[in-house]
Amino acid sequence: MTYKSITRYAILTLVLAVSSTACKQEWLEVKPQGELTTGNFFQEEDHAVWATNAVYSMLRDWNVHAFNYVGMTDIASDDADKGSLINDAIFLADLDNFTLDAGHQSPASIWNGYYQSIYRANVAIENIPNIPEMNETLRQRLIGECKFLRAYYYFNLVRWFGDIPLITRALQPDEYYTQTRTPAAQVYQQIILDLTEAAAVLPLKSQYAPGDLGRASQGAAKGILAKVYLTLGDFANAETAALEVINSGQYALYPNFAKIFQREGEHSSESVFEVSCVALETGGGGSQYNQIQGVRGTPNLGWGFNQPTTSLRSAFETGDPRRNATILEVGETLPDGSAIVLDNPDMLNESYNQKAWVPEHVGFQENSPGNIRLLRYADVLLIAAEALNENGKSQDALVYLNMVRARAKGNSTNPNLLPPVTVTDKDQLRQRIWNERRAELALEQHRWFDLVRQGRAAAVMQAHGKTNFMAGKHELFPIPQSEVDLSGGLLTQNPFYE
Repeated sequence: MTYKSITRYAILTLVLAVSSTACKQEWLEVKPQGELTTGNFFQEEDHAVWATNAVYSMLRDWNVHAFNYVGMTDIASDDADKGSLINDAIFLADLDNFTLDAGHQSPASIWNGYYQSIYRANVAIENIPNIPEMNETLRQRLIGECKFLRAYYYFNLVRWFGDIPLITRALQPDEYYTQTRTPAAQVYQQIILDLTEAAAVLPLKSQYAPGDLGRASQGAAKGILAKVYLTLGDFANAETAALEVINSGQYALYPNFAKIFQREGEHSSESVFEVSCVALETGGGGSQYNQIQGVRGTPNLGWGFNQPTTSLRSAFETGDPRRNATILEVGETLPDGSAIVLDNPDMLNESYNQKAWVPEHVGFQENSPGNIRLLRYADVLLIAAEALNENGKSQDALVYLNMVRARAKGNSTNPNLLPPVTVTDKDQLRQRIWNERRAELALEQHRWFDLVRQGRAAAVMQAHGKTNFMAGKHELFPIPQSEVDLSGGLLTQNPFYE
């Protein structure tokens, strides 16, 4: 964000942004606001709910989980190319080829959206405790949800940019341009604190009413916490947090891998945390996440970005059903059987992310009802497997790795299809787990972060032909130059982007 822009997201903005991420349409509809102002808001229980919903609503925002989010995750990695027309959104090619500079629009957009989200969370966390009369259990839950969301937003920011401003309260106008970068280690400490405090007060997934599915749960907080610890190389705590999710009894692998990403798989047994979207007649409940990756032209009317690479295709083992469930090729029938994907003569070697496909719905494609899966149970199982292996418990690691493989195999009785992994050598098993993560989580925006935390980004990018990638530079994105300029130099730039 530009710090000046914070003023545009004051408490009144929170009142006006009370859509949320639940799967029920009525929970996404804006309630009558009357004469609410910044002076009389945060006076009653409904205000706490609305302010929290406003923090959730940013999960569907263009600057949080759409164009640039996909660009700075999948397209930056070896899993996807820019796709679409050659000259369409050419700035995404800068991410694909690592030719971006500090003035590039994608980091600026992401910075803006995520800090807007954090600002909303800070306002809610500060003010909900002061509401005179409300149910105390609900009060603590809503604060926990906002802390969870703040942690999620910071987790992505710190992985993209490294040292960043750590802001945990609503700033005053004279503070907007005085923020400096906080060491990443301290940002991670705050993320861990927020997630730990959230997990202590959030309900189990099963304790939420059906209309509240999509809200953060105890399992979601612990699952993200496990991923944070894995990112930090704290394998002991990663193991503990992941196993707490596994042993909670709240989650199970959905039997049909392909169906996870269709309507029937929304908030399924495998869903630990996902962004709920709904296509309302009046709009406002959908997301453009699916639109940007949809089939370009008849029959899906998407934009065709995030095109799967040849490298990704070769990463799947022979016959792995996940390949066809992940990549939608020309000539294939759409998942709902409604049409065949036609060749687009204006695109080169087109193919699509089938996980982002959505069927016909009300309104244009930006009103997409497709949920965004941010954390699946399979991911938690693979986090546990990786942590256990690093902790010298290879036999235990194999249990969770092979659970994921067995589900992917489905009902096949072919002994040569995705056979159980039996290797117990730590280095060899680590590579098998990393390979499994790529196949299982492909085009779900995990690959880039995995490569960086594994210390393999430079080697993999160079081998993939991204010869512009410079070790020690491109593992991080540039701090937006506009932010550096507005701070008068108080914000410093990442190495080699000056």
